[in-house]
Amino acid sequence: MVLPANVRHRSGGNVYNARLAEALRAEGAEVSVCTLGGGWPSGNAGDRSRFADAFAGGTPPIYIVDGLIASGAPTEIETATSAGRRVWVLLHMPPSGEDPVETSALCAATGLLCTGSHTAEAARRLGLGNVHLATPGIDLPSKARPGPRGAAAPHFIMVGALLPNKDQIFFVDALARIKDLAWTAALVGSTKADPAYAAAVRERILRNGLEKRVERTAELSGPALEEQWHRADLSLLISHSESFGMVVQESLAHGIPVVVRKGTGAVEALGAHGAGEAIDLTAGIGSLEMLLRRWLGDPALREGWLAAAEAASRVLPRWEDTAREVLRAVTAA
Repeated sequence: MVLPANVRHRSGGNVYNARLAEALRAEGAEVSVCTLGGGWPSGNAGDRSRFADAFAGGTPPIYIVDGLIASGAPTEIETATSAGRRVWVLLHMPPSGEDPVETSALCAATGLLCTGSHTAEAARRLGLGNVHLATPGIDLPSKARPGPRGAAAPHFIMVGALLPNKDQIFFVDALARIKDLAWTAALVGSTKADPAYAAAVRERILRNGLEKRVERTAELSGPALEEQWHRADLSLLISHSESFGMVVQESLAHGIPVVVRKGTGAVEALGAHGAGEAIDLTAGIGSLEMLLRRWLGDPALREGWLAAAEAASRVLPRWEDTAREVLRAVTAA
């Protein structure tokens, strides 16, 4: 596996790559990981030279290259495949079709492993062949979700790096409109991926007088993140674009319903479990305000979404399922 080293926050792609490597090993595959620094996805001549070196020496039968690297290095991929290497591109985002360099790189690959249906469909529309779907699995929580939290106010959670695409400011502005109701919220994610946007989120919390109700944490993992999940009653992922939305499945794995933005790949992750809602936000903040008010004011709705999320957690695919799909694809080529 050839993976980028220049994405340093807890992105869905990074989590997927790490868990796929672990799951492949658990299925008996021998897996080595090469991480490449550089200015991917464009990369410079030195970056591409180091990428070419990853194919030199030894004869690993299969290479899985993260699309962030592959999309900027068509010549290196074509050289490797011409020399008999099997080079699979792991696509976390749909190809645009507007970048001839990216299209050439994907055409040169042995095949494509797509982490969501939107990505796979976009690849097929470009006429790319040997496209396989390898959606993320889930990790079972380390401990069971606690019981009812008594008189505690309902708690919202939004997990993801503070980035304009994730639109935490939109969420904060919606919360400012429902200050008359009881609730708390947490924004859990890296503040270093885009420091200027993270500062703008903090300023918006202060401007709206929500500093005592909206907690802004750094990136969390392990027990600290589990504690946040155990406090949550409703998760939100309202990104402008998502190829899949792994955090949606992570929410459902913890028995927490989710609200996602309609028209994004997060709708696929939410599925048809009835554990939340895909909301059209084109009309603006009022749409989200109305949904949050409805959820807070309707105990039957909350209980129904919660029961559906708990049921979904028992049937979601596991990472071993993802690894088996990948192995089936790459060993059949």
